[in-house]
Amino acid sequence: MSLQEQLLKTLYDAGAALVGVADLRDVPGAEYPFGISVVLPLEKHIVTDLMAAPTEEYHDAYHTLNRQLNEIVLAGEAFLKKQGYRALAQIKDDSVPVDEKLQFSMPYKTVATRAGLGWIGKNALLVTPEYGCAVRIATLFTDAPLEAAKPVEKSLCGDCRACVEACPAGALQGAQWTCGTKREELVDAVQCESKMRQIMRETVGIDFDICGKCFAVCPYTQRWLRAPII
Repeated sequence: MSLQEQLLKTLYDAGAALVGVADLRDVPGAEYPFGISVVLPLEKHIVTDLMAAPTEEYHDAYHTLNRQLNEIVLAGEAFLKKQGYRALAQIKDDSVPVDEKLQFSMPYKTVATRAGLGWIGKNALLVTPEYGCAVRIATLFTDAPLEAAKPVEKSLCGDCRACVEACPAGALQGAQWTCGTKREELVDAVQCESKMRQIMRETVGIDFDICGKCFAVCPYTQRWLRAPII
């Protein structure tokens, strides 16, 4: 097998549901030429419950998926280093807050769209054809010579406003994403976080910034929820 095939096998064997390779050589601030985006979906019944309100089960699953993603990208990092390449797993640490703009210097979603895994919806979340927005993402950076996927550079949301209308914070602007769209053009992240914490405190009794309603109502998420389990 080629290096790329071995890497993909390592990641899938570790539990990845979707994997894509992104060319980051023209992305400002990128410290590595390539990024590998790894995706895991939530369980369907958890997403269905989010139609009403966030749940303690969703809170627990959120952290569980983060730990699983860490294990997957660390397995990829170890494999690449063993082959003699530089590699860095972007670990998800729930105890470390993001910066004041509520985004990372190299966002997971930037790598995911450039890896061809989906686009950014009007809810400012990654939308995948396979699972809609009901996913968690992690990233692995490397200088290994990989073949990158064709980037996704525009939204397929069309005129849909399901997430905009469902947002309990009224934080979504309803703008259509294209490559280069700034996050603040899509969502008021501070307003969103504040409302999520309020809802979580009131419904679950936990002070944490998750909600999920905007991705639960997404038609792509709904299509996945209705698909038969094979």
